[in-house]
Amino acid sequence: MAKLTNWRVMAFVAGLGMAGAAGADPALVFDLGGKFDKSFNEAAYSGAQRWVSETGGSYREIEMQSEAQREQALRRLAETGSNPIVMTGFAFGNVLNEVAPDYPDTKFVIIDMVVEQPNVRSVVFQEHEGSYLVGMLAAMASRSGTVGFIGGMDIPLIRKFACGYVQGARAVNPDAVIIQNMTGTTPAAWNDPVKGSELARAQIAQGADVIYAAAGGTGVGVLQTAADEGILSIGVDSNQNHLHPGKVLTSMLKRVDNAVYNALSQGKAVESGFFVMGLANGGVGYALDEHNEALITADMQATVDEATDSIAGGALVVHDYMSDNACPVE
Repeated sequence: MAKLTNWRVMAFVAGLGMAGAAGADPALVFDLGGKFDKSFNEAAYSGAQRWVSETGGSYREIEMQSEAQREQALRRLAETGSNPIVMTGFAFGNVLNEVAPDYPDTKFVIIDMVVEQPNVRSVVFQEHEGSYLVGMLAAMASRSGTVGFIGGMDIPLIRKFACGYVQGARAVNPDAVIIQNMTGTTPAAWNDPVKGSELARAQIAQGADVIYAAAGGTGVGVLQTAADEGILSIGVDSNQNHLHPGKVLTSMLKRVDNAVYNALSQGKAVESGFFVMGLANGGVGYALDEHNEALITADMQATVDEATDSIAGGALVVHDYMSDNACPVE
């Protein structure tokens, strides 16, 4: 496998030289929580690794340590020739909008936010569509009629996951009770498994027997507690079924890996503009493998696959919370 170069942002401050042949390498900047968060960032890492294994190429990577490092990281990478520069997370939006015009010959790719600059590729996902599917599965698997949702940072994007989940659960059981909690209001909410565990225990005490975690690294605590307490959980972004085989009902797949792989594959020629990934083009879905196949009956799978076809074909429209910051069902 080709050698990867992993520089921390603080190394840039110290004046680490990055000139030479390596300057042509693309770059991947992970959001807070680290590349091995078993969720969003790790999905991006998987996509980059797939590109490396198929092409023998190499890329630079940075794991953010604080909010203050975002602009510095992007500028340093651009100045030393990385192209394209891929970043994960909506939090890069404002910074990239300021940085991109200063480097017109550099292509930037941002995942989960739209930045309208001529040299930026913005990739967003129809998370509400995938969340609808796992909401259906949650309601079908629940014996109590009460299911839970635990989000990370309380922002419209995560409310979008929650709203899709509620719609799917109610499509199966109109009387379903859905308990919802957010972990916090700062970026720290993405990496607090202890708080995730506490929220999961509180929801279990209220009767939830299936809990969907859309909370980055915080979700690891949710999944662990669900397994310990004998209820089912639902993972997010990456396929998390393997973390607790037989205890994770499914995972809502957000194909960040495909977005990163496609960007690195196109290289400097990566197309700018606005790109949406949903059920119709393989951008989201649900995970079914050897770790959860005993939990998903043939009838459950048939019901969800029918909904998948209806959504992908346009016959069934799942409401997008971010279209009006409202959810038609709660």
